[in-house]
Amino acid sequence: MSLVFVHGNPETDAIWADLVGELADRGIDGIILLSPPGFGAPVPDGWGATREDYRDWLISAVEALALDGPVDIVGHDWGAGHVFGLLSVRPDLVRSWACDCLGLLHPDYAWHDTAQLWQTPEVGEKIVAGMQAGTRDEQIAMMTAVGMGEAAAGDVADSIDGIARCILPLYRSGAQPAMADLGRELAALTLPPGLALDPSEDPYVGPPGRATEMADHLGARHAPLDGAGHWWMCERPAEAADLLTGFWASLDA
Repeated sequence: MSLVFVHGNPETDAIWADLVGELADRGIDGIILLSPPGFGAPVPDGWGATREDYRDWLISAVEALALDGPVDIVGHDWGAGHVFGLLSVRPDLVRSWACDCLGLLHPDYAWHDTAQLWQTPEVGEKIVAGMQAGTRDEQIAMMTAVGMGEAAAGDVADSIDGIARCILPLYRSGAQPAMADLGRELAALTLPPGLALDPSEDPYVGPPGRATEMADHLGARHAPLDGAGHWWMCERPAEAADLLTGFWASLDA
């Protein structure tokens, strides 16, 4: 059985390093870190970079990994969004899922300010051009200022061109009501066991309480991370490892 992690935007798989280390200390290794195209992985020719493209990419990747049985999958940020897309179409590929950002699926979710700018024609292009124009040190400082670990931020800076290539079509394809519709689709399904990771200080996922509400709708266990921000895996890797290992152990109980 495979254990798969999927990150989001603007990120590479370097965000998982501390958490992977904590899990290794608990006897869990062999974790597969999947990098979405543009976000630490090459962008294929003709890549549309929409949420549907990423959903289909993840389905193909997980199909190849699920030959020995459904996978346990962990998603963060848009990585969680890709996992939600996978679950809406191929829940049979998944033994369990653990994701943050469940607030994005709430019927009243409004995208955060930066996302709304990315979704705005011409404005989004100017912002992305500005991201690419900064020096590497400026890009690292921008990421660490909002909670990303320094090593992960350095990897993001080195991958900025691919990220910039994919941000706008991804966010524009996720403009509401797309995410609310996805939440309704998921709530109508019988899903595999889920863990709703809920860092209380994440500014991108909507008001407090929405992750709890969506966890109830999706039949998932709610896992608060009090005081943690968006990059909880960088800030609280030991606590996150405890939550995940406890969840996975419960599946075999």
